[in-house]
Amino acid sequence: MTTLKGPGIFLAQFMSDQPPFNSLSSICAWAASLGYTAVQIPTWDTRCIDLQKAAESKTYADEIKGIVAMHGMQISELSTHLQGQLVAVHPAYDQLFDSFAPASIRGNKSARTEWAVQQVKYGAKASANLGLQAHATFSGSLLWPTFHPWPQRPAGLVEEAFAELGKRWRPILDQFEECGVDLCYEVHPGEDLFDGITYEMFLQQVDQHPRACLLYDPSHFVLQQLDYLQYIDFYHERIKAFHVKDAEFNPSGKQGTFGGYQSWANRAGRYRSPGDGQVDFKSIFSKLAQYDYPGWAVMEWECCIKHPEQGAQEGAPFIKEHIIRVTDKNFDDFAAAGADRSVHRSILGLDA
Repeated sequence: MTTLKGPGIFLAQFMSDQPPFNSLSSICAWAASLGYTAVQIPTWDTRCIDLQKAAESKTYADEIKGIVAMHGMQISELSTHLQGQLVAVHPAYDQLFDSFAPASIRGNKSARTEWAVQQVKYGAKASANLGLQAHATFSGSLLWPTFHPWPQRPAGLVEEAFAELGKRWRPILDQFEECGVDLCYEVHPGEDLFDGITYEMFLQQVDQHPRACLLYDPSHFVLQQLDYLQYIDFYHERIKAFHVKDAEFNPSGKQGTFGGYQSWANRAGRYRSPGDGQVDFKSIFSKLAQYDYPGWAVMEWECCIKHPEQGAQEGAPFIKEHIIRVTDKNFDDFAAAGADRSVHRSILGLDA
């Protein structure tokens, strides 16, 4: 069993042009003052990091690491969620997702895909230069507009899409293998990897690649009404990153999992700050500790009601309270009998 590391905080939702959220150093000082011991860094935000430079220069990577360490913190993981999203984009979302790409390649789908692939590969090298074991990303999606089977999907469409998805990700995964870093897909609605079945379909396409791992976030499973505890039983060997994010699902006679096109605050399923939703974090932390989860517990704030700064203030103690210091002895050791083979055989009646 393993004691989880934490608390960490994902910086993406907190970065802004206002201090202390406008530079890596100042936001690390703020996070440390709240009790966090690690930061998950969004690599698309140049206020935090120059991803290409971190991939190409160990000296620069050490400088980034030093900035974080100056505030008594560590880097839990780098994130390429936005870049990973662009590895695979259905045409229905071209215009919406173009905003994730540099202005110079917007409207050029092939250039956007090439850029995204290179970005995630930079993420592998940058993670290695920073001495990190895991990296967080999205899979992107070629199929999401067809997740509900109406109109009926043509036979073979799903297989074709997953074959293409595997083809695009295989060289990226090989880059992560070369760098000795696990690539952790956040299984998430809107991605082709949105539940356990789709993850297994993807693994088949990449020959069960050892670096095709998981970022576990139970909030997305609450909204899907998926058993997020049994999910850990199924996939614990692949879970290498963990977002502590809460959610609630309150269906009515008017709406359910699809939400009726309502705002986040008015949906039946909505994200909440840790402790404000329905996620059973005590059981999650217990299972992850029992299964030797090797990574960090990282708070991700995405609450539709609570202010992010209040969520951040409450998040560090919430995680601390849930981290289990695993035991190194059995509770009944005080009554233990000595080990003696002759006694064993006598108890079993083998010497009679």
